[in-house]
Amino acid sequence: MTAFVVVGEALIDLVEAGDDEPRLAHPGGSPYNVAIGLARLGQPTAFAGRLSHDPLGEVLRKHARRSGVDLSLCVTAPEPSTVALVELDPAGGARYRFGVDGTADFRWTDAELARIPDGTGALHFGSLTSWLPPGDDAVLRRVAGLRESGTFVSYDPNVRPQLQPDPAAALVQVERALAVADLVKTSEEDVAYLHPGRPLADVAPAWLDAGAQAVVVTCGGDGAVAFTRAGDVSRPPVPTDVVDTVGAGDAFMSGLLDALARRGLLDPARLANAPFAEILDDAGQVAAITCSRAGANPPRAAELGR
Repeated sequence: MTAFVVVGEALIDLVEAGDDEPRLAHPGGSPYNVAIGLARLGQPTAFAGRLSHDPLGEVLRKHARRSGVDLSLCVTAPEPSTVALVELDPAGGARYRFGVDGTADFRWTDAELARIPDGTGALHFGSLTSWLPPGDDAVLRRVAGLRESGTFVSYDPNVRPQLQPDPAAALVQVERALAVADLVKTSEEDVAYLHPGRPLADVAPAWLDAGAQAVVVTCGGDGAVAFTRAGDVSRPPVPTDVVDTVGAGDAFMSGLLDALARRGLLDPARLANAPFAEILDDAGQVAAITCSRAGANPPRAAELGR
């Protein structure tokens, strides 16, 4: 039985390896990475994506299947795969440039999304698919319908300034999705872009008022903090030797959802009193392992001693 459905983009990251080295191609895309991470942690997971019929689409399919992801909800799309150029700074931080024009990931229709079954227990969405036309409206409609029927919904805006150059317009896009989410995971960078000059402690309660029961914010070297109506909990980062940060936030997201699922807390009514200190530590461990190796390569359950 599938515990999670993840809907969104799957793309190829071209990572600049060095001055004299070719670019390295890695499967990626935030929702796709979350699906990979959940499946590797032992959570039955289906990915709902529009995977191209081209060779890169086949690379994405094979990689997902090797990680145990169910692809039965995917669309075989005639458009080409999406590609992102990833540039790493000396500390391993990643900067992205996307080629999204006419690609497969963002052309969802209501009919295609209907393959996500009513009665789905938990659904994760976000990133480019949640705010790029022409398919963003259809995605939001389906997510809203599933939530109304009892599906637990998590959301990560995964803001990309290159594709969202106007912060005010980007905030409108994000707020549409906040209204249909029970759990929101975001980053300190995303919040700063969407709410310039506004303290995190002011933004998180506003996002809770928009509809979420918990807002979790990753803060890089300062760890992570969870906000609920019962208060906030912060935890330091898990120490690691960083190779790069590609997929780190997605690994944290999969670790967060896995930690909630293992505790039986995929329930909006229970999030406010969830033990977020240990949950953030669990998610941070998953992210730390991912940062210790190249590309979006989240750990399997055995690497965490399970």
